[in-house]
Amino acid sequence: MNPVVIIPTFHTGRRHRPGSNAVATYDHATPLNEPGDLGRCLESLEKVQDLGLVVVLVSAEAAIARQAEEKVRAIAEAHPQLNVMVVGQDVLALIRQRMEQLNVGKLDFEIGLSGYGATRNVGLVVASALGFDAAVFIDDDEVIDDPRFLHEAMYGLGKLTRKGIPILAKTGYYINDQGSYLSKWEDAWYNRFWQQGAAFNQWITTAMKGPRLSRSNHVCGGCLAVHKEAFRRLAFDPWISRGEDLDYMLNLRMYGSDIWFDNKWKLRHLPPESASEGDRFRQDIFRWIYEYRKLEYSRALIDLQQVKAESLEPYPGPFLEPGLARRIALTALLRSFARDDKKAYRRAAKAARKEAQVFAERNCAKYFSFQYTWPELIARVEGDQMLARALVNSALVAHDAPMAAAPQGVRMAPGADAMAAAPQPAAAQRPMPVAPRGAGIDPGATTEIRLNLSDFED
Repeated sequence: MNPVVIIPTFHTGRRHRPGSNAVATYDHATPLNEPGDLGRCLESLEKVQDLGLVVVLVSAEAAIARQAEEKVRAIAEAHPQLNVMVVGQDVLALIRQRMEQLNVGKLDFEIGLSGYGATRNVGLVVASALGFDAAVFIDDDEVIDDPRFLHEAMYGLGKLTRKGIPILAKTGYYINDQGSYLSKWEDAWYNRFWQQGAAFNQWITTAMKGPRLSRSNHVCGGCLAVHKEAFRRLAFDPWISRGEDLDYMLNLRMYGSDIWFDNKWKLRHLPPESASEGDRFRQDIFRWIYEYRKLEYSRALIDLQQVKAESLEPYPGPFLEPGLARRIALTALLRSFARDDKKAYRRAAKAARKEAQVFAERNCAKYFSFQYTWPELIARVEGDQMLARALVNSALVAHDAPMAAAPQGVRMAPGADAMAAAPQPAAAQRPMPVAPRGAGIDPGATTEIRLNLSDFED
């Protein structure tokens, strides 16, 4: 298999500003005048075996978008051992231009560099256009210690369980700064109605004791591998405020597939301290209320499989049950007495009573309409030579070192340079025939995967 590594990176012009836009507010946006963690992440990738292309998706406010892209490109240029493609607003414009030429439709909100879900969708479009057969998502605040990281990521992907179920998406897990995979959230009195940390710890403790691959109730978006057969069918939800990774698992279940947990695949997650604990919880309020309404709405659609809270025990089922809004509002109120970020928690409690519910009601049906368009979009851009040439010429960070050779049989269409006519950074002017690829990674023999799953009850 030839995976592409995709890294979304979020930048802001200010250190902290409470987000009025529920979708375009981020946990750890990097201030423009600070280096951030992307360089550390890229440095850790330098030792990863059989690494091909790394795509960095640059999300930033419109006023600083170009500056953020220049900053990210400079960080990438400091790592000449890597083949990095930087996707900012100019490259996004090329993608949208080609989508318009292919008669796909206007999807600026759904596929863009604003919001977690829309940004990941750009990554999937790039992976499809360049002909990769798997996408591996990591985050810019992570460190990879294992040189065989991509081999572990590809293990079992595209194979079958002993009951013939295809493994089309899988997640690993995070090690935190304390060397643990357990959540650090405490079971304090102010979390009486919201024991999220305890529920997650119960789930992952069981999963870590099981077979290497098991059906997952959780997804680490910064340790996520998606086979092309999954992203051909399914997009990320651009209307969710955060938790787009777990949402993707729920979407896969609704559309008849699943995500698998690999208890041998891991990396270190070292996020900066949250600028506002209360505002992050406010985003969680929008997320869970939206998710609840979305699942509720999906039950009225006869072509989808029903996903019920009781099938998601011990996590995240308890956070998708009736009474959710009251419990989460009470938790925000209790935390406003006990935690330092009091004003932000009071804003969060207020959002749970009205604002988040209005947002969920207005938007819970939109993803399903978008899903009608997504497979057609991917079918049209997959392996599209004109878009591929534009992406490589416009976004690949050029180094003096020679790039990887073209895979056998891959050629670019004549005249495809026309798509690359938009203004480009000087470093990206050198024409390239194809996106760099790794040596190809064997996901393992089917019989081996079935053997390792022999104790798992499908």
